[in-house]
Amino acid sequence: AAPAGAVTFGVKHTEGVNVEVVHQGQGEDGSTHNIGTRWPLDEGTILRFSMSQASSEVNDNKVTVSFYAEGGQPINQAGVFLTGVAISLDVDADRDGVVENNNPNKASWTWGPEGHGAILLVNCDKEAP
Repeated sequence: AAPAGAVTFGVKHTEGVNVEVVHQGQGEDGSTHNIGTRWPLDEGTILRFSMSQASSEVNDNKVTVSFYAEGGQPINQAGVFLTGVAISLDVDADRDGVVENNNPNKASWTWGPEGHGAILLVNCDKEAP
């Protein structure tokens, strides 16, 4: 996706994004302390990015890739807006009627009236053809 004549690229991103550049099988952290770092556009170079936290609003994070010609002249930029979504299976693990996302009993289950752990009911019947 690099423009014609580009030989290197640089990456900028917002705080909620993790960036990694894999060049010749070696991973390099592309975090904000590497602003100004340029990597060669070689076949097999991979740019990975992920969210480190859930977004507070849609499109609140961004990654911008700048492309440079021989000699360091900027050619063009490409960007993507990101929205991080938090997903968690929260349960009433201690069976007190309150669903909690950080209950230590989520990872285990004990039978009986003093027990703990989620009770999962699955609807597996065929209601419609």
